[in-house]
Amino acid sequence: MKILIVEDEVKLAKAIQRALELSGYETSIAFDGESGYELAITKKFDLLILDIMLPKMTGLEICEELRATDNQLPIVMLTAKGQVRDRVAGLNCGADDYMVKPFALEELLARINALTRRVQTQTNLLNISDLSLDTKNFKVTRADQNIYLSSREFSILEYLMKNAGKIVSKEQIVNHVWDYNSDVLPTTVEVHVKHLRDKIDKKFQPPLIQTIRGFGYMIENQT
Repeated sequence: MKILIVEDEVKLAKAIQRALELSGYETSIAFDGESGYELAITKKFDLLILDIMLPKMTGLEICEELRATDNQLPIVMLTAKGQVRDRVAGLNCGADDYMVKPFALEELLARINALTRRVQTQTNLLNISDLSLDTKNFKVTRADQNIYLSSREFSILEYLMKNAGKIVSKEQIVNHVWDYNSDVLPTTVEVHVKHLRDKIDKKFQPPLIQTIRGFGYMIENQT
C-alpha cells in the first residue's frame, strides 16, 4: 500500500514516514501544497495524509480539488487547529478522518488501518497502476480503455490482482479458476495468460504481468 504524506513540518513528515515504513507501507512526501497536489493527481496512492496549513496550496484546497474531479482517494487531515469549525471544514471538504496535532503515531497508524479496511470493504474495484477490474460488474479497463476478457481470463486476472506483489504458481491458478476435479495442464494456464497479456499488456506500457521462471506469475504496480 502506498501513502502520500503532504506536510511542511519536515521533522513530523519524516517521523510519520518512518512509522509507516516500519509498518510495511510505501511512502512519498511533499513539503508544500502544490507539489502534494501534483503527486496526488499523477501518481497512484492508496491514502493521503494531508496537513491543512501548507505553503502554496492549503490542504483544504487540495481536498476540494480532488473531490471536485471525483477523486475518492482516502484522506486523513492533520492540523494544529482543534476548534470544532476547523474539524467541520476539513470533513466538509471531503476528508475521511481528522487528527489534531500533537498526536501519537500509534493512533495515526490505527486510524489508517481502520480507514483502509473500511474502504476495501466498500469497493468492488481492484486497481494496479492504470489497470482497473470491477468484480461486481465484470468490467476491466486500462488507461480508461475497455478491455473484454473471457470468464477464465477475468478470473485469472482477478486472482493475480488480489495477490498483487506475490508469485502465483500455475497450480494455484488451476485450483482457483478451474474445478478441483478438472484435468487441466500447466500449458492451458500458459495459453490463457498469453491471451490475457495480449489484451492488457501488448498495447500498453509498462507490461504488468511478469513471468517468474520456474515459479509462476506475478502482477504489481509499475511506477
